[in-house]
Amino acid sequence: MGAPAGVEVAELADLHDRSLRHGNDPYAPLRPVFHQLIGARERPLRVAVDFVEYELRPGSWLWIRPGQVQRFGPDLASADGVIVLFKAGFLAPATVSAAHMDPPYEQRPLTPRGQDAESVRRAVEHLAYEYGAMSSLPLGTHAEVLRALLSVLVMRLAAVREAAPAASRDTFHRFHAAVERDHAVTRRVEDYAAALGYSPRTLTRAALAATGRTAKQYVDDRVLLEAKRLLWHSGLSAKEVAGRLGFDDPSDFTKFFRLRTGVTPGTFRAGA
Repeated sequence: MGAPAGVEVAELADLHDRSLRHGNDPYAPLRPVFHQLIGARERPLRVAVDFVEYELRPGSWLWIRPGQVQRFGPDLASADGVIVLFKAGFLAPATVSAAHMDPPYEQRPLTPRGQDAESVRRAVEHLAYEYGAMSSLPLGTHAEVLRALLSVLVMRLAAVREAAPAASRDTFHRFHAAVERDHAVTRRVEDYAAALGYSPRTLTRAALAATGRTAKQYVDDRVLLEAKRLLWHSGLSAKEVAGRLGFDDPSDFTKFFRLRTGVTPGTFRAGA
């Protein structure tokens, strides 16, 4: 993403040809460091995100977050829709909070209906118009205009889905942040509980309320997801991935991976 204002708006149909012009494979797996909002218009679009394939039906939107591994399906060349890319930290903290951008994330596509669909359509059209009018304003002013209009789009999309459960949300947010930071250091719920000042049972209740998974399952899921991301997208060997994720013995990593996926890391990479 090279937009100087921190946000970029493009037609999906342009992604395929733009990738080829730059010598890139438009269907290769990617792990961007920025947010992507993808909206389909008249034709459906398939996108795999963190090893789950989603179909965006006409009128649907998908939010891909920084660090997630993605791959477009073969219908990208004929796609009809829009993609909005923006840097982490571009939106104001108040917008992030009000739009429920914090975890747990709602990964499934959203399909606005009725007035919501019209509001989203107008928001993205205005954003696209101002993005294309960069020369009409000083760069700093232009960035603020885009920030405001992107906030409207994000808030409109947030209104379509239900907010994350309120119960135990603060506890889970702290737990999530600790797991994001330390999942390669420890997989023990007791360690997270001690660091955060909670009991393991409290973390499990919070994780169950937010995700339907126990605290231990949530930690293991995060480690497994990172293992898949690295095996699929990086050039690291399975042994190097094991070391990156805190496994002293690569065979322990292989057992961990096979128990949860049914295949070895090498088989998973070959299949991907």
